[in-house]
Amino acid sequence: MKGEQRRSKILENLQEAQKALSASFLAKEFGVSRQIIVGDIALLRASGEDILATGKGYLLNKGQTGLVKHLACQHTPEQTREELEIILNHGGKVIDVIVDHPIYGELKGGLYLNNLLDMEDFLTRVKESRSALLSTLTSGVHLHTIVTPSEAEFSAIKKELQKAKILYED
Repeated sequence: MKGEQRRSKILENLQEAQKALSASFLAKEFGVSRQIIVGDIALLRASGEDILATGKGYLLNKGQTGLVKHLACQHTPEQTREELEIILNHGGKVIDVIVDHPIYGELKGGLYLNNLLDMEDFLTRVKESRSALLSTLTSGVHLHTIVTPSEAEFSAIKKELQKAKILYED
């Protein structure tokens, strides 16, 4: 299969996917190396396709429905579970984490956590990889882009994060 045809099929797979597709999965699917898939994704992005790279693989950005807002938070790594549970249990989805690094400026990591199962998977991957959270670069201060069905859920999330002393307030 030629590259252009493979990229077209990759795009079809992403459009039909219900969850992120890893480069390894796509490589097996098309009988090529993982690096070829990474290159294909780069070419698709360069051609204008809005493909998100997550810790679980690639997603086609289909846009968010609902209220999209940012929350400023500060907490220790041990409070990460509590923070994410508050957001998810109140109807929010966690799109990303953003830190303002003193040297590199804005650093953003895609999370795409839609439910508690996604959260558990994320926390397991953090633990098993022994990776540091982005927020450790900024003394725990970070932003989350979240999506909620309405302002009511967003207000409830803010209230609970404030109660837990996780919401960053000057």
